[in-house]
Amino acid sequence: MDRPELSFQQLHAFAVLSEELHFGRTAERLGIAQPPLSQQIRRLEAKVGHPLFTRGPGAVALTEAGRQLLPAARRALDEIAVGLDAARRTGSGEAGRIRIGFSASLALTVLPGLLRAYHDRFPQVEMEIREMTTAPQVTALHEHVIDIGLLREPPDEPALATETILSEEFIAVVPAAHPLAAQRVLPIRALADEPFVLLPRSAGPMFYDRILDLCRSAGFEPRLGQQAVEWQTVCALVEAGLGVSLAPASIRQIRLKGVAYRRIEPNNARTTVTVTWRRDDQNPLVARFLEAARGEP
Repeated sequence: MDRPELSFQQLHAFAVLSEELHFGRTAERLGIAQPPLSQQIRRLEAKVGHPLFTRGPGAVALTEAGRQLLPAARRALDEIAVGLDAARRTGSGEAGRIRIGFSASLALTVLPGLLRAYHDRFPQVEMEIREMTTAPQVTALHEHVIDIGLLREPPDEPALATETILSEEFIAVVPAAHPLAAQRVLPIRALADEPFVLLPRSAGPMFYDRILDLCRSAGFEPRLGQQAVEWQTVCALVEAGLGVSLAPASIRQIRLKGVAYRRIEPNNARTTVTVTWRRDDQNPLVARFLEAARGEP
């Protein structure tokens, strides 16, 4: 069956006239003159092939053909209105679907508040949240798998834009039973003889290198031991006595009885968390997410 070409204006005029049953009142309600209204109705009737209204002196009534068309016309107008509203909301970044990658440690700091603030402002946006370490997030951004990355120490890449949303200090993670745990503040040099439990470099090269640079600046090359891709596992391995670690301060929120968290000297070393996105991304959802991350009204 061929689809008839019916214009929005004709359907709208038909629906309003079916309510008013008066050409003058309908024209006034539509904000047009009566002759153009009559022309729109005649064109619609020509496409249907039958009169939609009976016209008499001072009286207009729907024909049987008009009564059959009216429910479909109203549904079509409602669907157009819904579609237009959805298009406007999506175009302005108030609706749609955004894909967000995040590093696991951010669940202990900025992630809950940031997602809550964004959802409160744009409740009609569907968020797809994916937990992944820094390097996979960078790849996912390049491959258009995610739209936003929340990560630590992003690489400097021309195709990506970044904005820092958190800066936190490094701390030492040591077994609670270790003699080092007796000190409130640990010189980084005190860790020189201990094996280190770290995330693999492949998970976040910049962050991994920052830890090595901290050790080298303190005069030693860290002795690398066990590796784990989650901070929860890193802390569990430290608790088991398999080594020590340097970690973001937010890791303190991982509560393990056998682990002690200590400030370090020098204490000017910090790790940054950024919002990262494709520099050429024109998606309005990304722009609105950045506004929420910045706390903009």
